[in-house]
Amino acid sequence: MTRTVLFDLDGTLIDSMELIRRSYDHTLRVHLGRAMEQREWLSGLGRPLRWQFAQLAEDEREVDAMIATYRAWNLAHHDELVRGFPGVLDAVRELHERGATLGIVTSKLHASARRGLELCGLSPFFDVLIGVDDVTEHKPHPAPVLAALAKLERDPHTAVMVGDSPHDLASGRAAGTKTAAVAWGPFEHAELRATEPDHWISAPRELVALAH
Repeated sequence: MTRTVLFDLDGTLIDSMELIRRSYDHTLRVHLGRAMEQREWLSGLGRPLRWQFAQLAEDEREVDAMIATYRAWNLAHHDELVRGFPGVLDAVRELHERGATLGIVTSKLHASARRGLELCGLSPFFDVLIGVDDVTEHKPHPAPVLAALAKLERDPHTAVMVGDSPHDLASGRAAGTKTAAVAWGPFEHAELRATEPDHWISAPRELVALAH
């Protein structure tokens, strides 16, 4: 029986894709003098900013500067560009009402993730939030999922990790949870199906069935 449902945040619960895309593009224009390529953006989704920008800059100081530029632009435009996916709030509320324990496992800063949850009305339903600054290893490594389960004192075999990227699903699988791929994120279905998720969620209302 699944009693613990862990969620990725961006692209899974909240629609922040335009904010992320524009923050990334702004950073590359400032530091590299060029526009972002779609493949660069997608390859880094679900992974920490340090990993993303290390693919583009060899100097650690330049990576730090790129992270600072990204976060400043992202913070300044957060509330105007972030919104909840239609139907997600109702599904999360029902999961909570059915007694499921809910958590967030994200590759963004803890405070930024909390801001997104509060903006979209989701914050009251989650018992734990693991951000990139809460662990030293990050998705697709199992560490952030295991950290959430440890805080909740839950067994991975009674949990499911829900996400929109292959990194989310790989992290959950490596931690020993079931996995659920959502269809409304930016990744192609083939990329997600290649990870062999245990559940395929085509619409937010189907999330409720995870607490059975």
